[in-house]
Amino acid sequence: MASTTKSFVQTLRRYIKKPWEITGPCADPEYKSAIPLAVDYRPFCPATEPAKAIVPTANPENVFDIKYFSRDQRRNRPPIRRTVLKKDDVVKAMKEKTFDVADFPPVYLTKAVEEDYNACGGGYCK
Repeated sequence: MASTTKSFVQTLRRYIKKPWEITGPCADPEYKSAIPLAVDYRPFCPATEPAKAIVPTANPENVFDIKYFSRDQRRNRPPIRRTVLKKDDVVKAMKEKTFDVADFPPVYLTKAVEEDYNACGGGYCK
């Protein structure tokens, strides 16, 4: 009797469908519901994990440092030293004659340079 009732219900299920299963994407035989089952959603309770997490440990000197700021060479500059000059220091420095014109090298450009004004872009373009 139970098997007969079961087969009758299955036969009815084949012919009587839910309204959203008649047409639309749900009517396709390959349609799979996007809502996960309860066993798929959470296979185990968070308090009863099947295995403990393995946290890798190493000596700090063997671990590569991925931080950028520790390898940034612009941050490794020595600090900028600033000198605050007082008026007495400036007056003393102006009184001292430490440089002469002869101490500097002579100017190597002594005549005007004749340029080719027909050169397009200073001669770099053809």
